[in-house]
Amino acid sequence: MYNVLTLNKIAKIGLAVLGDNYAVSDDTANPDAVLVRSAAMHDMELPESLLAIARAGAGTNNIPIDKCSQKGIVVFNTPGANANAVKELVIAGLLMSSRDVVGGIEWAKTLKGNGAQVGKMVEKGKSNFAGPEIMGKTLGVIGLGAIGALVANAASALGMNVIGYDPFLTEAAKSRLSAAIQTTGNIDDIYAVSDYITIHVPLTPDTKETINAQTIAKMKDNVRILNYARDGLVNSTDILEGIKSGKIAAYVTDFATDDILGEKGVIALPHLGASTPESEDNCAVMAANEIKAYLETGSIVNSVNLPNIDVAKTENPRFTVIHSNVPTILNQITAKFSDLGANIENVESKSRGDYAYTVLDATGSIDGVEDQLKAIEGVIRVRVIE
Repeated sequence: MYNVLTLNKIAKIGLAVLGDNYAVSDDTANPDAVLVRSAAMHDMELPESLLAIARAGAGTNNIPIDKCSQKGIVVFNTPGANANAVKELVIAGLLMSSRDVVGGIEWAKTLKGNGAQVGKMVEKGKSNFAGPEIMGKTLGVIGLGAIGALVANAASALGMNVIGYDPFLTEAAKSRLSAAIQTTGNIDDIYAVSDYITIHVPLTPDTKETINAQTIAKMKDNVRILNYARDGLVNSTDILEGIKSGKIAAYVTDFATDDILGEKGVIALPHLGASTPESEDNCAVMAANEIKAYLETGSIVNSVNLPNIDVAKTENPRFTVIHSNVPTILNQITAKFSDLGANIENVESKSRGDYAYTVLDATGSIDGVEDQLKAIEGVIRVRVIE
């Protein structure tokens, strides 16, 4: 029986994936795994029993990744599970940034009580909310992952000229883009030609405040900027200055913060990107499957801190080893099996940054191997899956 702690409400369809061999609770003291959405875990004490954390969503800023890696806890996310939901909201954002739909709606409400005069008042005042069409305009997409690619394709289908930038764009990812979409290896190309810019990258030290005074200065006048990825990707002070100067026509964001609320030219949404029942279901199912696969077979898929290894489980005992990525340690691990007379039937090992993950299926005399592996300097965690 595995114990799973939920820190947020997780869609029932996802929890159903786990089955009868899992006890799911929001207050278990010694969980084998955690399912989380947005709950902050940085100040949480991570019990020794904890093997894995699955975030039902793409971003993992609420999880202490470094601490988890040091303790041998695998952290998963669910890339692409909410991509369509975010894509649809980005398209809405493109339209709202062009046509003052929000302002028009609010103004129309003020006409209540004018009876038959409302029609005339509407015709007289509607020009205050006019704006350009998006068809034929150029959209720059920064980041062509699961969400960015969907946005690029949808915008292209709506008649926009689309140019995308992604320094990590693979051929497989590029093949998912419409043939009409241009790509560039220079982000400045995005700034130079785009009437609209949307950013879809994770928040890292390298991407923090990608949109700032310097990059805004490289953009076309009257540019419209959309941020549905992470608040820290954009310097909001510089955005407001850009709006005030007339450089930026509109800023649409899914991250409502105190400094931008109520400011002219800003449309701030309350983090609605993944707020659809379909998205919540997709994320919950993917997160539960990741947890289940890791606990039951040792397979890692969609980890953000350890390498992905997805190997079919055999009938033989499986040893999984999380260890430092240093020379000779793999040789030391395999030597422990031969020293005790065990036979390794299958082995796969991959590294990611400072950490590595090794999976071994073994037969023969395996008694004592687990303790021998734990004694190796640099080994962080050992599990045996029968």
